[in-house]
Amino acid sequence: MAAFSHSPVQEAEEKVREANRRFYLALEGLDLERMDRVWLHDDLVKCVHPGWELLSGWDEVRESWARIFENTERMRVTISNVMVQMEGDIAWVVCNENITSTTKSGFDTALVLATNIFVRRGENWLMIHHHASPVPVSGPTTVQ
Repeated sequence: MAAFSHSPVQEAEEKVREANRRFYLALEGLDLERMDRVWLHDDLVKCVHPGWELLSGWDEVRESWARIFENTERMRVTISNVMVQMEGDIAWVVCNENITSTTKSGFDTALVLATNIFVRRGENWLMIHHHASPVPVSGPTTVQ
């Protein structure tokens, strides 16, 4: 029986999906060392956390993760509706994040739409951009 072989495009897409999973494992684990391994350490990286201004450069982005992790006791993140697109050595993942976090002052839940952009460096896909925006929750409509 012949083994099923993936095309180079399918293999690259799976590597991007794995890089995206590593990002969410680092986030959920509040693990700065793992987060360090996910990102390209370069001035071109960018990040937008929900409700934050644009962060530019690895040092600023890393500091933001350090502050988030220091102020969070526990985090649960599940992702859904994952879509991967690729063009050469650039790939982007769009997904929904369902986040529950616990801090010293209580807990919070959020539904977030995220775009994660990765660049291929050798065999590795490294994050160069993370943009997360809250999804508006529509409540009951009142007609007056």
